[in-house]
Amino acid sequence: MRLGVVILAAGLGKRMRSALPKVLHPLAGKPLLAHVLDTAEAICAERIVTVYGHGGDQVRTSLADTGCLWVEQAEQLGTGHAVIQAMPQVADMDRVLILYGDVPLISSETLRRLLQAAADTDLGILTADVPDPAGYGRILRDRRGQIIGIVEEKDATLEQRAVAEINTGILVADRSRLDGWLARIDNDNVQGEYYLTDVTALAAAEGVEVASTRPGRLAEVAGVNDRVQLAALERDYQRHAAEDLMRSGVTLADPARFDLRGVLHADPDVVIDINCVFEGVVRLSSGARIGPNCLLRDCSIGPDTHVLANSVIEGASVGAHARIGPFARLRPDTRLADHTHVGNFVEIKKTSLGAGSKANHLTYLGDAEIGAGVNVGAGTITCNYDGANKSVTRIEDGAFIGSNTALVAPVRVGAGATIGAGSVIARDTPADQLTLTRAPQRTIPGWTRPRKRPVA
Repeated sequence: MRLGVVILAAGLGKRMRSALPKVLHPLAGKPLLAHVLDTAEAICAERIVTVYGHGGDQVRTSLADTGCLWVEQAEQLGTGHAVIQAMPQVADMDRVLILYGDVPLISSETLRRLLQAAADTDLGILTADVPDPAGYGRILRDRRGQIIGIVEEKDATLEQRAVAEINTGILVADRSRLDGWLARIDNDNVQGEYYLTDVTALAAAEGVEVASTRPGRLAEVAGVNDRVQLAALERDYQRHAAEDLMRSGVTLADPARFDLRGVLHADPDVVIDINCVFEGVVRLSSGARIGPNCLLRDCSIGPDTHVLANSVIEGASVGAHARIGPFARLRPDTRLADHTHVGNFVEIKKTSLGAGSKANHLTYLGDAEIGAGVNVGAGTITCNYDGANKSVTRIEDGAFIGSNTALVAPVRVGAGATIGAGSVIARDTPADQLTLTRAPQRTIPGWTRPRKRPVA
């Protein structure tokens, strides 16, 4: 069966009170609509069509690389009208699944169950039992328990409003039958809109058995209408991500203070302290320890490496048994070998640090190639930028760089060389020798410190 997915994402989102289209507001680091698109791809949909409206150009630009087709709903005339706009794009599909751009946590598992439940009939809908159904359309069933329709709350009687089973809006239908039902819906209701929900009553009236199933958890079908609801879904997402990690063998100091905004591959016996944020794709090897208040983005941390508090690591690769921080910053294209130390207020960019090398205090290393067993003293900087071009500093194995040294690139420090503290090194230095640049120390006899003049 060829499956097409139609995602409705044309709503204005007035309650968000934002210039940003609602479906572009981020949850776990990516737009709401991106979550739904990813799920549609996960169930192997042959074609994905997104119906957009308000802020359409911004939505299309932000998600231009998703590969979905885009259809504009110029007038906001209801969900049924929105689906009608998309149907020509799925005319060659066998079945059509309807999803929503502001319902981000729907899972591929739940959708597969819905597809399976409806495999032998022309219509299947996803329903849910909720403690407070206010605001939702209610599922209407006959005495045999068969679904015969859906009534929106504004059009419901008091008896119908007492029903706890609600319509989530998610449905799958035979494409040709759906075409016919959509052609017959009207806007004779309180809202004056074309309701997609009317399809259910039309199907039931034709004797179609309407299949149904329920989500694994209610958060899967929760929509986002304002920032309060967005925050609630954010915490639900993070809580479940944290639980999955802990079940896989990761220790979280406090699951409520953990934020995943990408993909985290963590081996067993990883320990993560409070208030850590993981973005992009992060890999933590067994025994790695991440201290509190750290940000890790698109990086890998080797076995038994300890990242201390308040460190930022982005686009870097760190080996085994290393020690990073506290208050360290590793920028993109940084490569630290095993047993390296990078201490407090050290920034490293586009630099390789060989096995056992150390930069423990107040240092900047950029565009550098540093060998094994090198000690970089406090206050050292590589002067890698001349205002137009960047050049490389090379420090060979076993060198010792004294504190407060400036290495003016391009420059090479030979193996085993020692650079005296306070030096400015602008030319290559020989191996196994002491090199320093330092003005003679002078004492001025009889000099006195200036004093403030008396106040008149």
